[in-house]
Amino acid sequence: MKTYVVGGAVRDELLGLPVKDHDWVVVGATPEQMLGAGFRPVGKDFPVFLHPTTQEEYALARTERKTARGYHGFVFHTAPDVTLEQDLVRRDLTINAIARDDDGVLTDPFGGRADIEAKVFRHVSNAFVEDPVRILRLARFAARFADFSVAPETLSLMRQMVEQGEVDALVAERVWQEVARGLMEEAPSRMLAVLRDCGALARIMPELDKLWGVPQPPLHHPEVDTGVHMMLVIDYAASRCFDLPVRFAALMHDLGKGATPPQHWPRHHGHEGLGVTLIGDLCTRLKVPNDCRDLAVMTAREHGNVSRAEVLRATTIVTLFERCDAWRKPARFAQMLLACECDVRGRGGGGDDFSTRPFPQAPHLLGALACARSVDAGAVAQRHADQPERIKDAVHAARVGAVKAFLRE
Repeated sequence: MKTYVVGGAVRDELLGLPVKDHDWVVVGATPEQMLGAGFRPVGKDFPVFLHPTTQEEYALARTERKTARGYHGFVFHTAPDVTLEQDLVRRDLTINAIARDDDGVLTDPFGGRADIEAKVFRHVSNAFVEDPVRILRLARFAARFADFSVAPETLSLMRQMVEQGEVDALVAERVWQEVARGLMEEAPSRMLAVLRDCGALARIMPELDKLWGVPQPPLHHPEVDTGVHMMLVIDYAASRCFDLPVRFAALMHDLGKGATPPQHWPRHHGHEGLGVTLIGDLCTRLKVPNDCRDLAVMTAREHGNVSRAEVLRATTIVTLFERCDAWRKPARFAQMLLACECDVRGRGGGGDDFSTRPFPQAPHLLGALACARSVDAGAVAQRHADQPERIKDAVHAARVGAVKAFLRE
């Protein structure tokens, strides 16, 4: 029995990056031997064990055979005679198919170190086409390692997989898991670019894919193309280390522009409402968590109003707060303003640096919200206890008064 560190831990060591987790492969062992050594079994599809001390995962070397379409269509085989190379050949990319033994000796049968030096994502073997999740994983790696490129032959295989419908067989939860992880990397736009290049984005998020080629007024959007704007927006969100709901809302905020009448371009009247419907459909299909969905819907619906915040009347501002349930969820309202900030600063071209432009709408609305929330709704209700039908309007009026006072300051 011999153990090896494999995959991301070896890759990141070679890249000089910190290693968070170690994955281990065990060659020449049986499940009984692992149990006898104190390991605890956790694997369902194939034998995986937790180390009795470190709790790190140790998997028996295995081979796999494709039996059906999709992510789950595999049969796995483990035995003491399965070699390290047989285990490594089933992996996705050469940079993830390197092993290191206890003495620090590397096993690199597929040129992973050379591809790390060349900054290339390259598939290990034609078995790559058997697992559609690998398209999503490669796109996510592109968001993490933004200076890597996809080998032409690998991109060709990815396009082949899309054309053959493999991506269509992916389960929604796994799509969202990989997309969400990619959005949290340093350059999420690279994930979108790779998914577009191979055609997968049009299959998993067609609403988003439609934004490329849709023009916007160059006065406000020097980048013109809505898809390019989306890439700038999500990368700005990443540069500020915003959380996942904000990043997803920033990505989705202009989704409705892909559904406006082309004869009206580059104007997009009513795209906010169109975006609300599209986001709802996308989130239902991919089973997006509620916090991400709700913030994205709110941002799409309100980002136009937020952009005009400094000229809105007090009544309009209070109504905005009411629609956003800002009394009960002020933190979510603040998150929406962060997503709107990404919209304003995720623009480029013409020599202008939009990333540092002021965004006074946020402090303006947050200040107004603080004043409106300072109104004692309970006291207002008591003053109208004899006319309960008037309480709602009275509280609204009191909040409008507070915002009016704020606007006069």
